[in-house]
Amino acid sequence: MDNTPILIALGGNALILSGEKGYIEEQFIHTAACMKPIAKLISQGLKVILTHGNGPIVGNILLRNECAKNYIPPMPLYICVADSQGGIGAMTAESLNNELKKIGTNKTVSTVITHILVDKDDPAFQNPTKPIGPYYSAGDAGLYIKQGWNMKKIPERGWRRLVPSPKPKKIVELEAIKTLIERDIIPIASGGGGIPVIEEDGVIKGIDAVIDKDLSASLLARELSLKKFIILTDVDGVYLNWESDDRKKLEILTVKDAEKYLAGGHFPAGSMGPKIEAAIEFLKSGGQEVIISKPEDLIAAIAGKRGTKIVP
Repeated sequence: MDNTPILIALGGNALILSGEKGYIEEQFIHTAACMKPIAKLISQGLKVILTHGNGPIVGNILLRNECAKNYIPPMPLYICVADSQGGIGAMTAESLNNELKKIGTNKTVSTVITHILVDKDDPAFQNPTKPIGPYYSAGDAGLYIKQGWNMKKIPERGWRRLVPSPKPKKIVELEAIKTLIERDIIPIASGGGGIPVIEEDGVIKGIDAVIDKDLSASLLARELSLKKFIILTDVDGVYLNWESDDRKKLEILTVKDAEKYLAGGHFPAGSMGPKIEAAIEFLKSGGQEVIISKPEDLIAAIAGKRGTKIVP
């Protein structure tokens, strides 16, 4: 097996499934299931770097903020991102450690609390597009809209809250991540897209936003000069006409076609769009392959039997 490290990006929606409340027991069950094929690949000699989303979970943290604001001071969004990064990172590390031990593989897994530099003048701050949190009914969404939330209807699922999603520019802890890889330690980094920060007069400080985890993963893969990265999500590949009855799954996709379909509106901004953008950025910067699949299809997707493969 090729010993070049690969980056695997796990979607936050894989940890809390549609219709679930998000109990921690449910999250651990789903995380363990996601880590099982990853542990198998590691046991076969594959070097892996992990990152993850936080979509439903950071939204739940924000909701707890709202519910408890009369009792304790609510935290800003970037601290909620940090909370989700630490919590999901701890859960992922514990689950991966356990799966590795089950199959007799001795590895150290380490979660890196990761800050990502963004531009304070990014237009995303004026146009929130990133969906987070649980899915709401139309009635509940209407109440939150009156409270000032930006909400969007997701076809066949419900309504979700939208927050700013600026483009990631620089990974602050990149050297720490590189050191872990060199020491053969499995890093979990840039969780939830990373904690968004801006730089002013040489000082970094948090800013309220959620960076898209796929764009952050693409940046991480490029900064580490990787050849391949994999996006695990809650659909089994990339589709054209996803919201219609004549949807068509794409087994393989070139950058040229990906750009054409993206411009044609096939990949919505709050859904598959950022994944395709991330793939295009990575492949145009020298990457060789991006795979998009469900977590349970990981091994088959690497073998070319599941998911969608995107190539230069």
